[in-house]
Amino acid sequence: MFLALREIKYAKLRYGLIMTMILLISYLIFILTSLAVGLASQNTQALKSWQPKSIVLNKNANVNIGQSLLLQSDLDKAHFNPRTEAVVGNAPVVATGKHAKVSSQFMGLYPHQYVAKQLQLTSGHAARNAQQVVVDQKFKQTGYQLGDHLQFNGGSNRYQIVGFVKNAKYNIAPVVYGSLSTWHTLRNLDGRFAGSAVLSQRAHFQIPSSQLHSYKPQTVINNLPGYTAQTLTFTLMIGFLMIISLIIIAVFLYILTMQKLPNYAVLRAQGIPARKLVNATIAQTVILVVSGMGAGLLLTLVTLFVLPAAVPVAISWPIMLATVVGLLGTSMLGACLPALLIVQIDPADAIGG
Repeated sequence: MFLALREIKYAKLRYGLIMTMILLISYLIFILTSLAVGLASQNTQALKSWQPKSIVLNKNANVNIGQSLLLQSDLDKAHFNPRTEAVVGNAPVVATGKHAKVSSQFMGLYPHQYVAKQLQLTSGHAARNAQQVVVDQKFKQTGYQLGDHLQFNGGSNRYQIVGFVKNAKYNIAPVVYGSLSTWHTLRNLDGRFAGSAVLSQRAHFQIPSSQLHSYKPQTVINNLPGYTAQTLTFTLMIGFLMIISLIIIAVFLYILTMQKLPNYAVLRAQGIPARKLVNATIAQTVILVVSGMGAGLLLTLVTLFVLPAAVPVAISWPIMLATVVGLLGTSMLGACLPALLIVQIDPADAIGG
């Protein structure tokens, strides 16, 4: 470690450039990771807040809540516990009012079932009748306040905002919670249809009907339109950036090692073992990478703080920690090339003897 620190202090510009390169790469990776987590959470915030362990859908709905319709005659065959099961009716809507239009996902609920009772309101109160709705904070950012009225899809019915709920988004759209009777109106359906899905906090909840199928929540999430493609795209981008960081660190350290071969040869001739020189190179790599990543993480936090709320970014510390470990691991692989070069030094040849 002593030798590593002395070299860094002696060649500040060289190592400063390497550290800056690591800072920029790690900053880009952290920003992309935060964007990926933010977009993924905006797809699933509402669904995860319901905490289901199984979701019953129409088996012909392509595992999509918005495309599913359940018949009341099928649900009559099930034994519901309102504390563990809830029927939800989903309909995409365009909400209009005295402020900007907001593309939203309407979720019709029964007020006595667990989803409606567990809504975490930031202000206001739960909907008490079919003419009241609870909406995501996105509406507040757009300018709407408690008491404002909304209309959906150009309809004449007006619905009063009586509460706001935080982090209630589904398929990247803010959620509007209302009644199932309103859902029937929006979908132009009669009483034969009960809803879009049944959410259950029981892992093996089933409804005895050949038209229905029970899915795990992650299966439903993976089948959200664009969710899997989006997640894979960001994962590939982050993976390629880690490979690029490996190559950059390996090339920089290899060039520096090549320039210091005569010095290393003299040290080897004086009896200093190759292991000590290799340890110094690895220590340099750790110092540079940790310093660069630390600065990159700090810059990322500052960036996320100043970004407008409309930008879908979020930090997941377990994922961020995995990213840091991945960067450090690829950096250690990059240090193997110069370490191998040091091991192969022949003191006599390098000195010219």
